[in-house]
Amino acid sequence: MQSRLARALARTAVVSWREHPTQYDIESLRANIERVGLVIRVRWAIVAALSVFSVVAAYVYAQEVPFRQFVTNMTVPAFALVFVMSYNTFYQMTYRKVGNVAFLNQAQLIFDIIVTTVLVYYSGGVYSWFSAMYLLFILEGAFILPKKWHVWLLVMVSVVLYGFVLGAEYLRWIPHVDVPFVTNHLFANGTYVLVRYLWKITMYGGAGTIGILMMQRIHIREKELRESSFVDETTGLFNRPYFHRVLAAEIERARRGGRDLAIIVADVHKFAELNRVFGLDVGDEILAALGGVLREVSHDDELDEVRDLHVACRVGGEEMAIIVPQFARYEGEVAPAGDRAMAMAEEFRSRVEGLRVRGLSVTVSVGVAVFPADGHTFDALVDAADRALYEASDAGGNRVVAAGTLDQSVEDEEQ
Repeated sequence: MQSRLARALARTAVVSWREHPTQYDIESLRANIERVGLVIRVRWAIVAALSVFSVVAAYVYAQEVPFRQFVTNMTVPAFALVFVMSYNTFYQMTYRKVGNVAFLNQAQLIFDIIVTTVLVYYSGGVYSWFSAMYLLFILEGAFILPKKWHVWLLVMVSVVLYGFVLGAEYLRWIPHVDVPFVTNHLFANGTYVLVRYLWKITMYGGAGTIGILMMQRIHIREKELRESSFVDETTGLFNRPYFHRVLAAEIERARRGGRDLAIIVADVHKFAELNRVFGLDVGDEILAALGGVLREVSHDDELDEVRDLHVACRVGGEEMAIIVPQFARYEGEVAPAGDRAMAMAEEFRSRVEGLRVRGLSVTVSVGVAVFPADGHTFDALVDAADRALYEASDAGGNRVVAAGTLDQSVEDEEQ
């Protein structure tokens, strides 16, 4: 029971909890680390603005109040500013190592809200200008956090903590901190405190609502742009939607013309482990280098017409593919797609074997399938290529396997 509960907590607490993470886990981890880094950069911007404000305001403030009162009122805000700078520096230095913690962004923002609450209390409570900072963190959460309820959690925490300061001062649970330039007795006026609190609730809830609605529209637009684009940013190859579109069209064309068609599917051997050991940035560099090699191999033909027919794509995390249609070089002479695909697959495997990125080397497993011999439909052809790819990977990688050889082996065993 305890181990099951521990596993459930682990799945909730971290982005990638599997011993052998999938590419989905890796992409989730990458997105979480980017969000953590964005929180840190936004906090630096806020700290910079507060620092400038503090210096200018302190100078003006010191001209109008006795020095003893100036020191008393400015000590805690100054300490809080230094404290924020210190823990933000710590996050800056360590966030890539702890970016696997799923709730780190929420924890950072809630911690910022707690620090803001301390500033609110020591700068006058109900009169404090620092209460506007809650709005900054709510809007920051709306732009950075992935789920709506995360934003509403920030709104709730802000409302509760701000309300606690106002209520505790009104009930005299904690002493009120007098500040200059205000009527300090109003903190004990129940009507004034309630109206001020309701106004803040309205502002914080409004900020959360506006931020969520704006980000929903931005996310929809980003999705539309991703779907309308056919180029993968990391490798420069065509992406999975384009692969599906072109392969479906080429299969139909091959069926009508009575021709064959081949696909090459390649996968980086033990890429998840490489990402975990050396980091996502190194993994991206390797994928970019492999994309360049695959593009060169797909265009490595003496005839321009053939180069344009080959379509190199990134179809998954570390999975890449080439669509190889049949091509008639001369009248009556046909270059079979399967033969060309096997030659290209072996060339790609060989070039990758000799590739070095930051002193690291990788190998690929490659599967080749031919239409219609290995599959009469889109799904059947892709499944055949995947089976060949799995066979190559299961045999240790760094090899090319044709789907037709697998079928032949099964027939030989049956006989």
